[in-house]
Amino acid sequence: MLDKIGIAKRIAQELQNGWYVNLGIGIPTLVANYIPEGVDVEFQSENGILGMGPFPFDGEEDADLINAGKQTITALPGAVFFDSAMSFAMIRGQHVQLTVLGAMEVSQNGDIANWKIPGKMVKGMGGAMDLVASAENIIVAMMHTNRKGESKLLKKCSLPLTGVGCVKKIVTNLAVLEVTNKGFKLLERAPGVSVEEIQNATEGTLITEGDIPEMVL
Repeated sequence: MLDKIGIAKRIAQELQNGWYVNLGIGIPTLVANYIPEGVDVEFQSENGILGMGPFPFDGEEDADLINAGKQTITALPGAVFFDSAMSFAMIRGQHVQLTVLGAMEVSQNGDIANWKIPGKMVKGMGGAMDLVASAENIIVAMMHTNRKGESKLLKKCSLPLTGVGCVKKIVTNLAVLEVTNKGFKLLERAPGVSVEEIQNATEGTLITEGDIPEMVL
């Protein structure tokens, strides 16, 4: 079973040279710390940064450098800063090759709910709706079940949707799954996790074909 760092490490393996990548709040922000050797990507944050680096070491934080989640970050040599209009023009113009988002629920047809829980106060949806409407490649990073042990991979989302039919792949603490027109296709198992455990934790349709390999991190 993976922890949050393990999820980030596995998603980092999906990065390809030359990509512009947007990292959402939560687990996705950790991906910047685990870029594979030889892969050169540019991380974009919708609050107006291109060239975002990993988190700073203790004592080296710069309060003026933050990501969309208000966490302190670093900026790589050559990084640029711009306003929200330019940032969202980049996103809406489909100049970002990969978006990595957290989620509270994902449905088996690729719907995502990640911005609001009914009855709880939120400041707004942020940039999530623009990202899911514009990105061609969306990977979700999340825990497979909630704190009550209930599946977050569902036949149909119960929370307000952020986007419809947009998620391509999901990496959880239990598995790597691809969204297909028939359901969640199981691609890899987390270390020490069985197919049966993944099946029991998945409410939506789970497709298993042949021997499912264990993740290599």
